[in-house]
Amino acid sequence: MDGGIDAWVNDAVAPLAAGLSAFIFYKVEVLGAQLPLVVLWLVAGGLWFTLRFRFINFRGFGEALRLVRRSPAEGSTGEVSHFQALSTAVSGTVGIGNIGGVAVAISLGGPGAAFWLIVAGLLGMASKFVECTLGVIYRRENADGSVSGGPMYYLERGFADKGWPRLGRALGVFYAAGIVIGCLGIGNMFQSNQAFAQFVAVTGGPDVSFFADKGWLFGIVAAVGVGFVIVGGIRSIANVAQRIVPLMAAVYLVGCLFMLVFNAEAIPFAIRAIVGGAFAPEGIAGGALGVMILGFQRAVFSNEAGIGSATIAHSAVKTDHPATEGYVALLEPFIDTVVICTATSLVIVTTLFYEPDFFAAGIGGVEMTSAAFERNVGWSPRVVTVAAILFAFSTMLSWSYYGLKGWTYLVGEGRKRALAFNAVFCCFVALGCMVQLTAILDFSDAMVFVLCVPNILGMIVLAPAVDEALVRYRTRGSSADEGG
Repeated sequence: MDGGIDAWVNDAVAPLAAGLSAFIFYKVEVLGAQLPLVVLWLVAGGLWFTLRFRFINFRGFGEALRLVRRSPAEGSTGEVSHFQALSTAVSGTVGIGNIGGVAVAISLGGPGAAFWLIVAGLLGMASKFVECTLGVIYRRENADGSVSGGPMYYLERGFADKGWPRLGRALGVFYAAGIVIGCLGIGNMFQSNQAFAQFVAVTGGPDVSFFADKGWLFGIVAAVGVGFVIVGGIRSIANVAQRIVPLMAAVYLVGCLFMLVFNAEAIPFAIRAIVGGAFAPEGIAGGALGVMILGFQRAVFSNEAGIGSATIAHSAVKTDHPATEGYVALLEPFIDTVVICTATSLVIVTTLFYEPDFFAAGIGGVEMTSAAFERNVGWSPRVVTVAAILFAFSTMLSWSYYGLKGWTYLVGEGRKRALAFNAVFCCFVALGCMVQLTAILDFSDAMVFVLCVPNILGMIVLAPAVDEALVRYRTRGSSADEGG
């Protein structure tokens, strides 16, 4: 993609993305490490909510598993079941970041970055519990029976309850505008870009593949597929997600397990490298703090805990007890980061045992993970390709809904307005296949991470409402609103 429309689009987007990223990821120096303030804010939020709610991320795990298996009670407000809401949200977080983003973190920060990925996932479970409980508490029921929820609604309505209506409305508008723009990056262009890159790799590579200079063609096909599903709204998206998510996770995890069986002798080496590299990295700018920030940044890019995006899907759940969806939501970072990202990390780090110069090969993102698979089984990159395309497709479905709800918050509900947004979203699916990885990463990271600023502020201010929801749920019985 050295010339033509692909190069022209990349040249136009890259400077904007780089400038936006530099502004949002403003860094301060701490003990020799350059730490982005926005990442520190997310880390502090996850730690605070873990302590504030007395390790709900661990104590609530069993309740979460129980709830996700139950059917909603008759007459409950909402549009989808707990399992469908979780599947939709997981489909939005389990994406290319689980394959390519992990590789980026490890290639930059060494194996120790995988350790901090796991820690970030565990802390993110508490953040997800709080934000998704708030999403259901403050969601809006529409005249047609649908519901609208997410940070923009709990910022506006929650702050109004506190006596700060103007501030709440301003923060809600800021968040909604950010999710509309951000959904076109992390949940759209980045996904289609990396799916296309992997497709080109398994069809001969950039020098041989017929599709190498035809990102627009791959993008159009992807856009049509996405458009076919999202036109049906959250019910259509949830129905597809509950089928795709378990399948795509199983395909990818089984593939990882096979690779680890082949690399069994290297697993002790990988564990030592991951744990040791987390606290005593060599040659990494900023030492342990530097590698920790890399791990946290990639983890949040993957599981979005503290960003608030997933609350938009969780808010559509059928329940009369908001805390139930908070419990279910804490499973999301566990599945996304603790399980799937860890599996990717182990495959990559065990490869270093056999090929110490693996990181020096000049590959990154999905291509690095694919190469780690290929070392054992020549045809295994096709498994990574299938997983990457499914991950990308499902993520785009969920993020289209996130962006749509941000859009309707700003301009009002209405079928024509929804169709207009969906058309624009599908155009950006095609556009993503024409822009290089660096520009996509910068744009996606920047637009997603900035949303954590108002979201975590709102979560802190409105935490007492979560306390009240927990008390009501526990007082009325843990199965009070769940069907058999």
